[in-house]
Amino acid sequence: MTILKDSTSNQTQQDVYNDPYFKSLIQRSLRYLKTGYPVHFTGPSGIGKTTLALHIAKQRQRPVLLINGNKELSNEDLIGAYTGYRRKKLNDNFVRTVHKIEENISEEWVQGRLYEAVKEGYTVVYDEFTRSQPETNNLFLSILEEKILPLYGTKRTASHIDVHPNFSVIFTSNPAEYAGVYQSQDALLDRMVTLPVEYMDEEAEVAIVMKKTKLRKYKAEAIVQFVNRVRNLCDNDIASLSLRSSLMIAQVVEKYDIKVDGNDEEFQDLCMDITLFPLRSCSDESESIDDLRDKILAECREV
Repeated sequence: MTILKDSTSNQTQQDVYNDPYFKSLIQRSLRYLKTGYPVHFTGPSGIGKTTLALHIAKQRQRPVLLINGNKELSNEDLIGAYTGYRRKKLNDNFVRTVHKIEENISEEWVQGRLYEAVKEGYTVVYDEFTRSQPETNNLFLSILEEKILPLYGTKRTASHIDVHPNFSVIFTSNPAEYAGVYQSQDALLDRMVTLPVEYMDEEAEVAIVMKKTKLRKYKAEAIVQFVNRVRNLCDNDIASLSLRSSLMIAQVVEKYDIKVDGNDEEFQDLCMDITLFPLRSCSDESESIDDLRDKILAECREV
């Protein structure tokens, strides 16, 4: 669980989100959240959906809770549960010849991730929610429709708690074709505003690489342009080459002071290591590894 309370943003990030595409997307999202509708960002992996969701969440000036979807996530993780017993023993020997022993045993309640968020009106970013089992995500149906968090299975006296009026949720997901992703329930999707997030334009990707690594602009541009050229070699739409690939190359370049030069062997090796496997996964199976290596090397030498 991650709780974020800082509502400030880096100037470079602001520059990225001042791009007309993102500016409109952010404005619309905040409008839907304020009206009471959850927002759902869906799109390919590595294009910045989580960063965008967190940026929007912080604009609401409420504490932010980040939940990462996974198949092990349970209702107990989200709501809370009694975990074992707590024993309290008092040995009263105030009178020397008299021993008075009192023992009290009670179950200990551990509050779940979502409990405080619902009660106090946090903004929840539920990242890759389709990686969690549908049975767990059913909990959000009551939150979004009835505005209550049910406490079933917890042995609490109350059956539910009311959802705070300032509570809101931003969901993110990858397409259903991705491995490890469950098909989301129509009933849940029907209660949210789904906004597709496409690949950023080159200028926005360069700005993010500069923000994350502090590389000079011409180096960030060269790396982003290289990754985009390799991405264009993919034969299907589920390309795993993304902004994340550019960031990986840029971070290694910065840390080890590698020249951003297509004729530099270290840089060639780095580009090959980061992009070969993703390119192979999105290319025709008939293409050999050597053919893909040659294609990557040709694009690298353009740097």
